[in-house]
Amino acid sequence: MCGRFASDLPPEILARIFGTANPVPNIAPSWNLAPTQPALVVRRHPETNERHLDVLRWGLLPYFTKDAKSARRPINLRAETVASLGLCRAAFAKRRCIVPASAFYEWKSVTGGKQPYAIARADGAPLALGGVWEGWRSPEGEIERTFAIITTPPNAEAGRLHNRMPLVLEPADWPVWLGEVDGDPAALLRPAPDGTLRAWPVSSKVNSSRNNAANLLQPLD
Repeated sequence: MCGRFASDLPPEILARIFGTANPVPNIAPSWNLAPTQPALVVRRHPETNERHLDVLRWGLLPYFTKDAKSARRPINLRAETVASLGLCRAAFAKRRCIVPASAFYEWKSVTGGKQPYAIARADGAPLALGGVWEGWRSPEGEIERTFAIITTPPNAEAGRLHNRMPLVLEPADWPVWLGEVDGDPAALLRPAPDGTLRAWPVSSKVNSSRNNAANLLQPLD
């Protein structure tokens, strides 16, 4: 499960890191990004084949959806079924994307409740979370672009907190994942190697998506 993440790096920096070619989007940073909200996503543009940094909404709305108001919009898709499930099979085959994140949040069950943790790369680089995206056209002709994050079984660090973790891609994997070069994207559906991540407890303020400030990532005293 990945239900919240921080995306606070300036778009200009992300564009440089991921080598995107389009004009940089204008979007505010978020330290507590929640489902249904817009987020920065790296994808291969279907017409130009260039790598783009775009703003998409979190919660996948498949292109074949008839009624968007009542549709289920998954925020996570399991690595074990993403290539075969009718909901996302076409998106995995043709519309994979990368979701940049500074950290994601997970909640550990403890005596008296749940303790939130922030989880980031141990080397300080931004996380590149693997996902899929869709473009849905309304009856009026408007296009809504959405995404979901793929989850895998956990590695050692994430496994201390939860039984799932988001798919973490390494820079060498990005061209295959985005479909820029030949390769097997299904081979990348694996947990991050042990030692890739670090986790630390944070304030319970992150429990509410109404709270959104840089101090949410500060370690709990």
